[in-house]
Amino acid sequence: MVRLYHSTVDGISEADIVIIGIADESKSHAKRKGTSKGPDIIRIASNDSDFFERNGKIIPICPMNGYINNKKIFDDGNIQRQDLYQLIFDLVSIKKIPIIIGGDHSITTIALQAINDSFGKVGLLYFDAHPDFVSSTTDYYGSVLTDSSNCIDYEKSLLIGTRSAEPEELRNAYNVGLEVVTPIDIAEQGIGNIADRIKCRNNNGRRYISIDLDCLDPAFAPGVSVPSPCGISSIDLIYLSKLAISSGIVGLDVVEFTPDFDINNITASLAARILLESIASINTP
Repeated sequence: MVRLYHSTVDGISEADIVIIGIADESKSHAKRKGTSKGPDIIRIASNDSDFFERNGKIIPICPMNGYINNKKIFDDGNIQRQDLYQLIFDLVSIKKIPIIIGGDHSITTIALQAINDSFGKVGLLYFDAHPDFVSSTTDYYGSVLTDSSNCIDYEKSLLIGTRSAEPEELRNAYNVGLEVVTPIDIAEQGIGNIADRIKCRNNNGRRYISIDLDCLDPAFAPGVSVPSPCGISSIDLIYLSKLAISSGIVGLDVVEFTPDFDINNITASLAARILLESIASINTP
């Protein structure tokens, strides 16, 4: 079993941040398969790219801002899909921050349901090329927002990176007042404007962040299950997600990494960097 070098404590009880792998793609309809391999490959990439070895010592790199030293992190390994609900419910009930690495995007539905059952609705920052708001078909990776509708405070939520939406998804978003930010919006309005809109929806820390790596342009992340051209840049994703995380979150996931379609570990290394920068921006006791 691969473990993150960033894991610094021996168990959940000692941790403030808990890393959870879900090696499952049972709710994916993608033609590209292999997201079940994602969690361990991201761990390997993190251990390779976030650390240097010199003179027998393993030396961590520093995040661009924030800090990771002295944070209490536990890598709980990979768990079964059917065990995720209870684990997330237990973690958020005792104010620990779960970070889930997948796996297909339907795992977000489980996390949101557990969080809602613990303390109610959350604002959702959803980075994805697709809204995942299909309602004509449900219980799969394309119906996350439909399946989680009772768990989301839409007025405190944003879709970011959207560019491959079905008509019914945009209708559903419009009907609930969910704002959609496309890559063209970012180009026209500037990253600062989008950052301000995120700040206005901080929801007093009751926020969940979900990052589907296909929100990125395939030039930055070729190893995803449903790539779509004209995506956002890696630095825009990291900047916006770090901004949101620093104001408080209840959980985070990174999903839809498909290692078999990666090129020279570009996507794996970027996913590892997203993980590092996310942890660095989490405010812990």
